[in-house]
Amino acid sequence: MLFILFIGSFFNGIWEHHLTCEYNAPFILIMSIIGFNFILERSLSLLNSKKYDSELPGEVKDVYDTEQYEKSQKYKKVNERFSFLTSSFSFFLIIAILVFHIFGYFDQIARSITSHPILVALLFFAIIMLASDLLNTPFALYDTFVIEEKFGFNKTTIQTFFLDKLKGWLIAAILGGGVTALIIWFYLLTKEMFWIYAWITVSGVMIFITMFYSTLIVPLFNKQTLLEEGPLRNAINDFCTKVGFKLDEVFVIDGSKRSTKANAYFTGLGSKKRIVLYDTLIDDLSTDEIVAVLAHEIGHYKKKHSRVNIILGIVQTGITLYVFSLFTVNPMLSWALGAKVHSIHMVILAFGIIYSPISTVVGLALNLLSRSNEYQADRYTKKHYNADHLITGLKKLSSKNLSNLTPHPAYVFFHYSHPTLLQRIRALKK
Repeated sequence: MLFILFIGSFFNGIWEHHLTCEYNAPFILIMSIIGFNFILERSLSLLNSKKYDSELPGEVKDVYDTEQYEKSQKYKKVNERFSFLTSSFSFFLIIAILVFHIFGYFDQIARSITSHPILVALLFFAIIMLASDLLNTPFALYDTFVIEEKFGFNKTTIQTFFLDKLKGWLIAAILGGGVTALIIWFYLLTKEMFWIYAWITVSGVMIFITMFYSTLIVPLFNKQTLLEEGPLRNAINDFCTKVGFKLDEVFVIDGSKRSTKANAYFTGLGSKKRIVLYDTLIDDLSTDEIVAVLAHEIGHYKKKHSRVNIILGIVQTGITLYVFSLFTVNPMLSWALGAKVHSIHMVILAFGIIYSPISTVVGLALNLLSRSNEYQADRYTKKHYNADHLITGLKKLSSKNLSNLTPHPAYVFFHYSHPTLLQRIRALKK
């Protein structure tokens, strides 16, 4: 009975708040952008789904046998239907939230607890993040324990799933909450010049995470152990010596704790750099194929891709924060989300939506650069090790992960940070 009274009071409060608010030009702009993004994404997904049953090109016909290919087709179609469901739910939910000014109601709740602008902002974002997570958890559970389980990928337990969620909340509270609090503090102190101090802070956090992600963040979720002595370690050391790459540590991460999917990545800068191999990668690939994958990662380092990406990220952050600073004086953005009081945290939320078309364009450029970098790293492997071993390794990984081998070019253009398997094979065989 108390629960019913609470729910009734909650929606009554939302309705009363809704009646006191007006729809302005920024509100219409925000709604238009959200609608356009949804239509664009669904159109791209529809185009991509039309390619699911395409005949495989000759270069990748041997990736799947008949049974595995049928399984990959089912996996793609199930994920497409699930993606349509989740994206549609998110779209109609955000539309309802905006129409009924629920963000404004959340702002009122935060202000009823405290009047300090920084604490109000942190409470406001905490309410949004918690509500969003609670709404999305059923979908995440279904994805992990139904879809991924059905196709043999899932190794996660319920306990691990919820522990990961709690740890994610903790990291978001410390990093996200800390950075948000600093940005608002800078704004309160310096007004128009706050973006410079915010830029320095965010850039420092980006560099810190790049350097210490594998030593501070990853251990919260996974166990990393040094690669033991043996043929694989010797082959890696021989290759590193050959190309003049100083590698003190190669780590193996227990990726099999959560999934059967395999991966490898390069992280860190300078003396903090390390290469991490998933235990599933070691199980699935031969020694020569693993060294080829590692050579690809070293290629990224030799071509200074990580450093360039950090610099681009810092420049992009500075431009974004400067543009954001131009919006902070406009109270109409706060009113567009249903707030009765103009505040920077409401502007942050509104700006994130309004700026999304520019973010999409920037993302397309960064994806183009990323795909170019992948080709360069592949060529490095071809020159300094062996292209055939990389090709067979990539084919095994694609088969293991039930990858889509015939994505639509438009979908690749918008979403892929890596070239397709077919594109990489053709480039390596030139």
